[in-house]
Amino acid sequence: MGIRPTRREFAASLAGFFAARGATWPFFALCMDTHDSKKRSLAEQAAMLSELGYDGAGHLWFDHVAERFSTLDAARLKLYQIYARLNLKPGVPEPFDRRLNEVLPLLKGRPTQLAFLVEGGRPSDESLDSRAVELLNRIASLAQPYGVRVALYPHVNNWLERVEDAIRVARKVDRPNTGVMFNLCHWMKTGDEARLQPLLEAALPKLFAVTINGSDTVAEIKAGKGNWIQPLDSGSFDMAGFLRTLKNLGYAGPVGLQCYGIPGDAREHLARSMAAWRRLTGESA
Repeated sequence: MGIRPTRREFAASLAGFFAARGATWPFFALCMDTHDSKKRSLAEQAAMLSELGYDGAGHLWFDHVAERFSTLDAARLKLYQIYARLNLKPGVPEPFDRRLNEVLPLLKGRPTQLAFLVEGGRPSDESLDSRAVELLNRIASLAQPYGVRVALYPHVNNWLERVEDAIRVARKVDRPNTGVMFNLCHWMKTGDEARLQPLLEAALPKLFAVTINGSDTVAEIKAGKGNWIQPLDSGSFDMAGFLRTLKNLGYAGPVGLQCYGIPGDAREHLARSMAAWRRLTGESA
């Protein structure tokens, strides 16, 4: 049996693998502002992301969308996703934010996806599938004239909790502009590492986006012994292996860096994560 390579050696090997197969994916940051001790403005966030080498950002909810676009445009960056909520609970007067009709025209001609977290029921309760499909068809119809994609965002403890739920519902919606996301942090609490590649294979035809972060392993997270969302240079999870799997499968969409809940100055952990991303993918500064 040979000597197992160190993490740095494996990352170097992966970087060579990426270089041999062409450029990597667009890399953007999301939720980098929720716990930033510096409380940066949108303009300051855009400048920081540009200086650190990110391709763009994600945006939470429908407040200040026009300002987010103007600040990213000024920094020559892109807005890759806007996050929104869909509520399946019966009797809710507004199952999704009425401002959707105001936001959609702003997205025309841009790569911005709408990423929906779906709540209002017990996690993975298939009895609500028909309600979800009805509402998502309505959203997809509104988004279609603007060329906007709708991505289903699995989130732990929501009705749409698992990637498997997103795949099932997206197949029932059966529209070209409706697909799924793989969010590493939420999969960590619901998934099985032994089943990761088959899951990604099942999602691939509808896989619109992937989000990653440093993390310990699924077993450690589920046992309450691991750290969950961390900078990309931290944690025991095999990130190099995960990215290699994505590349082998032919995934070609954007990759987001999940930063939710990371304390301190966002610039510090974003710089660390960018350095790790470049080591993993062989990108130059």
